[in-house]
Amino acid sequence: MPDPRRQQGQQGEEIAVHLLQEAGMTIRERNWRCPAGELDIVAEEIAPDYATGEMAARWLVLVEVRSRRGSRYGPARAAFTPQKQVKLQEVAAHYIQSSAWTGPWRIDAVAVQLDAGGRLIEAEHIRHAIRG
Repeated sequence: MPDPRRQQGQQGEEIAVHLLQEAGMTIRERNWRCPAGELDIVAEEIAPDYATGEMAARWLVLVEVRSRRGSRYGPARAAFTPQKQVKLQEVAAHYIQSSAWTGPWRIDAVAVQLDAGGRLIEAEHIRHAIRG
């Protein structure tokens, strides 16, 4: 018998992938794991790097997806707790090191809100969601 939470998570990730691709991102990896945890989606995007002045830099985008069904526990966006943010920064550091990435990178979030029946209400892409 399938796990409803896992199905909800997979549904949220599929919605997030579609949203990111529509925004012009290329999906590099999904469900990357290390001893510190997991990154739901690893993507790349061509965007300005204001720190260096480069107008078309290749960004590494590490994406956390949170899905909520119904409103009993609040909106999906509320699932990005301070503890979760610290954990994501730790996992991001592992990914950056293991991939030897030297360009700009950031952690984004996608909050997927579903109704009680599992139908999409809203999917919100939050760029630079977690700042180090």
